[in-house]
Amino acid sequence: MIWNVYLSGEIHTNWREQIEAGCAELDLPVEFSSPVTDHAASDDIGNVLSTDDKPFWKDHQSARINNIRTQTLIQSADVVVVRFGDKYKQWNAAFDAGYAAALGTPYITLHADDIIHPLKEVDASALAWAQTPEQVVEILKYVTTKK
Repeated sequence: MIWNVYLSGEIHTNWREQIEAGCAELDLPVEFSSPVTDHAASDDIGNVLSTDDKPFWKDHQSARINNIRTQTLIQSADVVVVRFGDKYKQWNAAFDAGYAAALGTPYITLHADDIIHPLKEVDASALAWAQTPEQVVEILKYVTTKK
């Protein structure tokens, strides 16, 4: 079986690349997907539908278009990894975790211990909480190879 792993969350560090490289090094049976990680492209896609200068409508349209990708890929995921960084509030990542939980899709949270309290509800539904990409790789190794 090839496992589909959706990598959700912050886009300002290379955590995705670390997980992908670690899994490739171990030759794990996984394929990865993610949201659009080009911040400007993600924010501006709503412009194709509206020339309205009001930020609400641009953001509203962009969010809806981005959700086409997000919902489709989370629905097809076997596991979702949700990364919360320390630089910005990732409300979209919390939403992705809730969506995965509602679908019954297992998810792993990835964040530092200094934000345990604000993420207590998100972590409560996660099947694992990791603090490093290497820990995520070890979890994926275990669940995909039983080793």
